Amino acid sequence: MKKPLYLATAALAAAFLASPALADPINVVAAENFYGDVAAQVGGDKVAVTSILSNPDEDPHLFEASASTAKALASAKIVIVNGVDYDPWMEKLLKANKAAGRREIRVASLAHKKPGDNPHLWYDPATVKTLAAALVADLSLLDPAHRADYQKGGAAFAASLEPLEAKIADMRKKYSGQPVSASEPVFGYMAGLLGLNVHNEKFALAIMNNTEPSAGDVAAFENDLKGHKVKVMLYNAQASEPAVQRLVQIAKGEKIPVVGVSETEPANSTYQKWMTSQLDALDQALSSSATQ
Repeated sequence: MKKPLYLATAALAAAFLASPALADPINVVAAENFYGDVAAQVGGDKVAVTSILSNPDEDPHLFEASASTAKALASAKIVIVNGVDYDPWMEKLLKANKAAGRREIRVASLAHKKPGDNPHLWYDPATVKTLAAALVADLSLLDPAHRADYQKGGAAFAASLEPLEAKIADMRKKYSGQPVSASEPVFGYMAGLLGLNVHNEKFALAIMNNTEPSAGDVAAFENDLKGHKVKVMLYNAQASEPAVQRLVQIAKGEKIPVVGVSETEPANSTYQKWMTSQLDALDQALSSSATQ
């Protein structure tokens, strides 16, 4: 027997009300594109991500915020900031553009870092994993109907880091204690995880802080290269200070492998691929240096 029309209509309405209504994606603004990538991986099609620093050919230290950055923040429900003076322009914009209900994630706070610490926090996968967990919590708070989806995205992201973590553990076994030199502390946290002995840290800090390295620090760096006291030279491929480029040329002339690392995730990549590719390059460099 057919149900009366009004009963069928009532059943349809009840089913509609029981299902979560489709909403617009949650707007997420990340100061840096690798954090935006993490948000996209965790949130999937339920987030719309805008990354401000996204050009791997641009020096992040020379970036200046524009009107478009402020506009993006106006509609953001979640904002991700590195902190520890790495992206002060974002901190200023957030203070100048208060928004009720906006969630602000400061990665430095998650990593328990303070001003003066190495700001290149994303080179520690554990910190990035903690960011993913914070995103799951904030997305679930803003959109509780899809909490299970965000939890699934967070778990998938954490699992996707396992090959990277295995790569780090393998390289630590092979290269712990090996001496390297770095023009900036961009790779610092990863170097620590690998157990590398990083030389010339005073020079690296001066370059990062846009100050002139002392003559003694420059001489020490040159002596390490010319005396073959380091196995590899790491340098920031996004910066072009003449002093660093000169050291790169000295290293190449001495047949010391040079490995470029970057502060911005390359286009059409992911955090996992980016980190792994740099580790692969360093692995090859250290391996070739050991046979020389």
